[in-house]
Parts: sequence; structure tokens; C-alpha cells
Amino acid sequence: MRKKLLTVALASMMAVSMAACGKTEDKTNTTASTTEAASQSDSKSSEEKAAEVASLIDAIYVQQYTEDTYANCEKAKAAWDALTDEEKEMVNGENADPDYFGRDTGDASKDDPLNQDNIGENEILVVSFGTSFNDSRVTDIGGIEKKIQEANPDWSVRRAFTAQIIINHVYARDNEKIDNVDQALERAVNNGVKNLIIQPTHLMHGAEYDELVAQLDSYKDKFETVKVAEPLLGKVGNDASSINEDKENVAKYVVAQAVKDASFDSLEAAEKDSVAFVLMGHGTSHTAKITYSQMQTQMDTLGYKNVFIGTVEGEPEETECSKVIEKVKAAGYKKVILRPLMVVAGDHANNDMAGDDEDSWKSMFVASNAFDSVDAQIAGLGRIEEVEALYVAHTKAALETLGSADSSAASKLEDGEYTATFTTDSSMFHINEVYENKGKLTVKDGVMTMHIVLASDKIVNLYPGSADDAAKDGAELLQPTKETVEYSDGTKEEVNAFDITVPAIGEEFDLALIGTKEKWYDHKVKVTDPVKAQ
Repeated sequence: MRKKLLTVALASMMAVSMAACGKTEDKTNTTASTTEAASQSDSKSSEEKAAEVASLIDAIYVQQYTEDTYANCEKAKAAWDALTDEEKEMVNGENADPDYFGRDTGDASKDDPLNQDNIGENEILVVSFGTSFNDSRVTDIGGIEKKIQEANPDWSVRRAFTAQIIINHVYARDNEKIDNVDQALERAVNNGVKNLIIQPTHLMHGAEYDELVAQLDSYKDKFETVKVAEPLLGKVGNDASSINEDKENVAKYVVAQAVKDASFDSLEAAEKDSVAFVLMGHGTSHTAKITYSQMQTQMDTLGYKNVFIGTVEGEPEETECSKVIEKVKAAGYKKVILRPLMVVAGDHANNDMAGDDEDSWKSMFVASNAFDSVDAQIAGLGRIEEVEALYVAHTKAALETLGSADSSAASKLEDGEYTATFTTDSSMFHINEVYENKGKLTVKDGVMTMHIVLASDKIVNLYPGSADDAAKDGAELLQPTKETVEYSDGTKEEVNAFDITVPAIGEEFDLALIGTKEKWYDHKVKVTDPVKAQ
């Protein structure tokens, strides 16, 4: 099996700062390099030429950026182009093989690397691990970027990848330059950006997310405001039973798409046909690996009996391929459909999951001789419209926290009534659209109480604290009142409203909720921008 890019990349995610150019090709230099390489290699045997190319590929198959990176990429490509077709098939190194340059992964010219200048004062930087599979980069990552741009026309959306290995691969093969995180941040500084939102396309609060946040520390004083939005699955939680609305939504969306792509009318219809869906994530040794267990809990909670979660790395242990095979066998399903639980359908999806090597997931499921058929859907989460909308919602939540009043000053509000903004960490927990994220804030004797009108009556109770504490006997729950709202089309609806005590303006605080499914969820909320009522 081809080596796993992510495992190598995580060894060092910090790239050296340097501004990058666009994807303009210097054809003169490229032609000269190719001619020079061909001339120097005439006296070498085919084996020597192939070995030299393998060595050059291995030299750029690294995570560390240096001032020689681009030149080394160009040198590797020129040497590859000088080989005959037969010699290209002989390329074999520690990480090199004929597919590095030779595999057709789609048209790179369809991709916009979003490394343009003229950014303006407001930027949303979409940070992804990245992929060298061109079609997936255009559809899965590019699709998310486009949706975020459409939703925020007054902000400039730009891109950064955290995997220098992938950046090098794309530049060497396709002459497309993609900024690493330092390059993107330097570009923002040089363009005079004042307000910066970072939207990771990462699945969870894992190692990449942590390293991204750490990398931002040296830049925070170069912008007026910086905010990192939530990754796709939101907060991690304490144990395998800790699930949230983001995980629930992603579970619903990916399963619905998998069922549709398999030409079934419903998941139940697939189950009756003895079909199991196996969703393969990457896996991690980071403490966030519990997220995969939580996703299996989420599937079980939704009643998705024929959906199983696995990981390439087999971390957590119960997600290792052989153990997933045993689970599917024990459940009695005879047909298997594999699908990535990853934002992009790149190397892992095409090789580790659906490849022909004996240690791919597809090959191992087939080799078990337990199933009548094993098929694969090679499609990333990033191309699912509802998933794109979740990223947009996370970006919006981050945007709404910018420019909030200083908490120490705001906490000195004089007694009276105010209009204030109420924001949460979830697209499913928000004020009714009629009130545009605004609620009534009452200050009396220094105590602040916020009256919020919610979108429906699906949230039954609130609790000022954690979900664990809310579930304890004797917890004093906030009870709803009923209010009728009238929408712009004239329709009316009775919804729930709550009065909550606000500890401070501009600071996040815990507010757990329970819905009609009788499960408590942890949430972070914030009250900002109080305006005295006239």
C-alpha cells in the first residue's frame, strides 16, 4: 500500500514563513531544466535515471519548507519528464513511485489556489490538511471555500494547507502553488488585513487543529481581531457517549448521501438487502480519537444499525479494520459499501480504502470471504451540500463574536433594559430568525438576565452549566415560556423562550440543553453588544 501521507505529515506541521506566488508557470525555466536534465542523463543507465528521480521525489516528500523547496520540486519534475515511459515505471524509492507524477487525479487547472493579494481588511482563511488528488481538491475543499465566500461577500476567502508534502506534490506535478499556513498569514499581514477568521476544514479538535492554534500565537498581535472557528464535528467531549448536534448532523448527512449513492430509497431498505455501510476515518493517537467512538455512538443513537465506523490507523482500537470486519460479520450483513469519513476523497480513500493492494480495506473485506459483495464510494464529506452548510454556519458563529464589547467594561452596565446579541457554538441552537440573534437584556441591581426566543419548541429545558451537572438529581432547570412569533410571510408559530442569567458580557459561558430526545448537550454561549433601550 502507498504510504499514508498524514502519518508522515504530522511529524512536523510548522512551515518556514515565506510569501508564495500565484500559479503562473515559468515555461522558459521549466523547458531549460528539462533540457539540462535530459542532457546530463544521456550517459546514465535506465536504472540510474529512475533511481535519481526516486531520490529527487523523496527529497521533496517532506513536511519542512525551505528556501529551496520550489527549486527542488522543479528539478524533480524536469528529471521525471526526461525519462522514457519504461524508465518511469522503474521509479521506486522510500516514498517515490510512478504514481507520484504519473497518476491522473483530474484537471488541476480547474482549481483556484486562492492565494491572490488585494485581500482587504477582512479575511476568512480556510485551512485544510490538503490533497494532491485534483478532482477532490476542486470538489471537496473548493466546494467548501466557495460556499463560505458566497455566504460572506464582504470578506475575502483565502486558502492554506497544513501538509507541505501535499503542497510540494501539487507544485511539482501541476505547477500550482498553494500557501502553507505561514505563507498565508504573511500574505494577510502584507495585505493589511485587520480582522481574520480561521475556518479549519479539519474533522475534529485533533493534533492538526492544536498545532494550527499554536501557530497562530506568533501572529495574533499583527491583527486587530483573530478568531478560530469550530472544526466540522465541534467539541470533542469527555467520553464515547458525549455526542453533540454537529456529530448528529454529520452522521445524518453522510449516511443519507451514502444511501442515495447506493441507489436505495432509505437506510432501512439497504438493511433489508443485507447492506452494511462502513465509514472509514483516518484515526489518531491524539486524545481526540474518542471522536470516532462518539460517531459510532451517534450512529447507534440514531438507530443506524447497519452503519459502522472504522479508521485507517486503527485508533481507537475498536476501529481497526479486522475488528470492524468482525462486527459486520457478527451483525449478519452480506454486502458491504465502504465510504470515507473524511473531508476529501484523496490518497486514503483511493488507496487505503478502495485500492487493489492486499492491505487495503476493500481487499481485506474481500479476503475475509464473509461477504457476497464489497464496493466503495469514493466521495469526501466536503462535497455534501449540508456539510458545506455546516462549515458556513461555523464561520458565521465565529464572525458574530468579532468586535464584541470588552467584558470588564460591559459588566458595569447600569440598571435598565438593553438589546443584546446572543450567539452559540451550534447552528441548531439559536434565536428565532424573527429576532436576528437579538434578545432583551435586563440589568437590575447588577444582575443581568437575558430573554431569548428560540427557533422552535424542540429545546425543552436549559441549564446554566454542564450537561453532566444538568442530568444530576436536584438540578434546577430553566423552564420555558411560550411565545408566538410571526414570520415575514405572515405565518405564526408558538415557540419556546427562556430567561437566563448572564455572568458577564463578552465572555463565553456554559449553557446545556435538552431536547425532545431527552439527552443533554453541552454548549457555549455568549452575550455581546448591549445597546440601551430608548
